[in-house]
Amino acid sequence: MPAIVILGAQWGDEGKGKATDLLATQRESGGAQIDYVVRTSGGHNAGHTIVVNGEKYATHLLPSGILTPGATSVIANGVVVSPEALFRELDGLLERGVEVADLVVSANAHVIASYHSVIDKVTERFLGKNQIGTTGRGIGPAYADKINRVGVRVADLFDEQLLTAKVEAALDVRNHLLAKVYNRRAIAVDAVVEELTSYVDRLRPMVADTSLLLNTALDEGRTVLFEGAQATMLDVDHGTYPFVTSSNPVAGGVCVGAGVGPTRIDRVIGVIKAYTTRVGSGPFPTELFDQDGADLQRIGGEIGVSTGRTRRCGWYDAVIARYAARVNGLTEFFLTKLDVLDTWERIPVCVAYDIDGVRHDEMPMTQTEFDRATPIYEHFDGWGTDISGCRTFADLPKNAQAYVSALEEISGAPFWGIGVGPGREQTIVP
Repeated sequence: MPAIVILGAQWGDEGKGKATDLLATQRESGGAQIDYVVRTSGGHNAGHTIVVNGEKYATHLLPSGILTPGATSVIANGVVVSPEALFRELDGLLERGVEVADLVVSANAHVIASYHSVIDKVTERFLGKNQIGTTGRGIGPAYADKINRVGVRVADLFDEQLLTAKVEAALDVRNHLLAKVYNRRAIAVDAVVEELTSYVDRLRPMVADTSLLLNTALDEGRTVLFEGAQATMLDVDHGTYPFVTSSNPVAGGVCVGAGVGPTRIDRVIGVIKAYTTRVGSGPFPTELFDQDGADLQRIGGEIGVSTGRTRRCGWYDAVIARYAARVNGLTEFFLTKLDVLDTWERIPVCVAYDIDGVRHDEMPMTQTEFDRATPIYEHFDGWGTDISGCRTFADLPKNAQAYVSALEEISGAPFWGIGVGPGREQTIVP
């Protein structure tokens, strides 16, 4: 049975939840369903929307598999976990009468404490016009503490003496920054420890060595689905730095974030929209500032699931698609939101960039070049009809088929599936 990775191939919000949910409910070869759905990076700054039987659900920290009976959801070691956000999200599903799947949390996952979100927000305000556009939820500061070796891990919550020592070490410098740079009050160690230990009783039964759990599952022939958060162009190493997230949401980061070796991975699926969006600051070559951009935003419902911020919209960028295929080693793409383009007579697609009069078919090497990139477009005829009821490729209008085939030809990997609406059933899969 395979180990499958699903990740974002643009700047996030591509519809990874829909692709994950589809795979989690599909029958794989041999008749076995997905047994584990795993988050390996990021925190509750992610946002996946899933529509099941007309009901819309949004997950943020929880894996999308939490809605799939029979699947075990895993929050692995590479995730930063806010206990408050975790239980708020779980309780929200339970209040709606959802029978949630089993949930396991890595003992080695790092914890987001209240001081992380405080630091996140005051830092963004301090940066002013140079701010990154973070969600203010403490993700970056939690990862910074991890790298600076002053982080708190989930297992530390069960040893109050150790927890207190770690919080003291983390706040030693943080409180000086708050008081002397940001003119804010220092944060009391005791208050943080009291808050974090209040989650212990509920959290303890969920905690496990998830690396051992997942490797054992793969040894036993179980099917494991690794669900990406954020996306390729937000990767801290391979994205549009510094306008990126604080982790590695590319395929290589999955192995580190889950504690499984690269030889265990069988498929890597990149989820990509039939156009392009991004939230927050940073360069975006195909961004539209006209009525087309406004229409894409309106028709596509382009408001961040996790942030509530309006997404910037632009045409499909094949340069980014090829880059995502390369750095992730994609075996295939899952194309989403094709139905959003139903009303356009002509649809531009960016096939290359012009940078100071020189054509670039691949991603520029430097931030300076990418900032100056202007898209070179090819245009395709629209189809002018509702495709949300199509269930096979042959059902699509000829112009829609031609558009999809053209994208597949220039994007660097074959298309495994096509989304034609938000519903679980509104998907074309060969």
